[in-house]
Amino acid sequence: MTTRPAAPAAPAAPDQPHARPHARRRPAAAALAVLLGAVVALGACSTSEPPTPPAAGTDVPPATAAPTAALARYYGQKLDWTACGGLQCADLTVPLDHANPDPADDLTIKVVRVPARDQEHRLGSLLVNPGGPGASGNAYVRAGADSIGGPEVRRYYDLVGFDPRGVAGSDPIDCLGDAALDRFLGTDSTPDDAAEEQALLTQAEAMADGCAAHAPKLVRHLSTADAARDLDVLRAALGDPQLNYLGKSYGTFLGATYADLFPKRVGRVVLDGVLPPDITSAELGEGQARGFEIATTAYLQDCVTGDCPLGDSVDAARRGLDDLFTAIDREPLPTGDPSVPQLTEAWARLGVAIALYDQGMWGFLTDAIREARAGNGASLMQLADSYAHRRPGGGYDGNLMEAIFAVNCLDRPDSPDLSAYARYAKDFSAKAPTWGATLAWGALPCGVWPVTGGVGPHRVTAAGSNPIVVVGTTRDPATIYEWSVRLRDQLDDAALVTFDGDGHTAYGRSNSCVDSAIDAYYVQGRVPRDGLRC
Repeated sequence: MTTRPAAPAAPAAPDQPHARPHARRRPAAAALAVLLGAVVALGACSTSEPPTPPAAGTDVPPATAAPTAALARYYGQKLDWTACGGLQCADLTVPLDHANPDPADDLTIKVVRVPARDQEHRLGSLLVNPGGPGASGNAYVRAGADSIGGPEVRRYYDLVGFDPRGVAGSDPIDCLGDAALDRFLGTDSTPDDAAEEQALLTQAEAMADGCAAHAPKLVRHLSTADAARDLDVLRAALGDPQLNYLGKSYGTFLGATYADLFPKRVGRVVLDGVLPPDITSAELGEGQARGFEIATTAYLQDCVTGDCPLGDSVDAARRGLDDLFTAIDREPLPTGDPSVPQLTEAWARLGVAIALYDQGMWGFLTDAIREARAGNGASLMQLADSYAHRRPGGGYDGNLMEAIFAVNCLDRPDSPDLSAYARYAKDFSAKAPTWGATLAWGALPCGVWPVTGGVGPHRVTAAGSNPIVVVGTTRDPATIYEWSVRLRDQLDDAALVTFDGDGHTAYGRSNSCVDSAIDAYYVQGRVPRDGLRC
């Protein structure tokens, strides 16, 4: 598992009175498809204060100033907006290699926009990235344009979504066919012996080799630094002297990388659910294993307050969940899906994991577990499908499951030695017995990745930037709270807002303390008090 993209729409939030974890509701497939991490705003508190335009400062170069003369043609382009399904759409041209631009290799970035409702007092563009890596920013805006940010944010900002290079509509990387991707995701992620370790290695090599074979040029230029440089071209094409940005989950990594590359271009930037650029592949896996363990405990505490199929105490229920995974590993369950007829342990773990991202799904997860214990894997498979953007019956929407590795493995290479992952599994499991092995072996494709080229894990400071707001959730399963503290401590000028709650990310999940603070920052430029706790 890796960080997941944020979700447009709002099935639940930690402090919503109507977000009933005990409600046993079966969501529609469309709802499941967006349950991939953070839930964006239902509508934060509005303010009667007038908007305050960002102060760019005298040392900020003109909006279209290019870092090099060779990039001037990209920075000087104007977007040609056309109507598309209630939004505005445009194509942005960026170089494959910003250091050596060649028009023959140019990439096309797909962009969508919802204009500010008050154009007279417009504050500029607010660019959003929901995470992944591999999530479609365009789909995010399409699905949640009326619920991203509070009413005043949407009133004064053009809301802009984009598919990063290699993702969704922007020259997507394609590594495996649908059946091969089914095999990749369904292979046992907690190997018990050398044969199962070899099976995982075979699948990791299939993913790595497929990306290199199908996109030999693109696969070398999909790092987060590449995407951050595209983001600056997009800012220029929008005519904004500085970047106003909301990044969630992996989107925080992209935003922090941008801020470090272009500190004077930082406008009002919020990084929610932090993935710090300096963590290694092993640190990512270990941290997420601990995060999912904490989220599992929170879910089990809720489960045992009712008729929990796993046990009548948290300890008993944890044993029950582990026993269920073991039983499915030994004897996979029928799914009713002709392309994936059996729910393997790997699929089951994906199904459980996605429901831990938001407690509004806990009721459905409990029902799915009850069905699985009765011998039916269909509901857990439905959850796993939503994790992978997989359509029931076969086929995938987008390329999230491939882009995740194509980006992460450039940013965070790992060891080619199988024994390293066995050591990871032992070490992680000591702190996170339910999830340690899964998160340890999940990085194996990055150990056999066929290309290098990313800058690797590195600290960022964004020295000289405007204040950046960092948001962390204390029981976030995918981006643990300490990572938000870690990034805030690295950044030259930042304020940390803490949400004491469950789920992935905080802004827009109907905590009025968080939402009001971020809305005021975007609209009035009022930086939250560093250390604000909600």
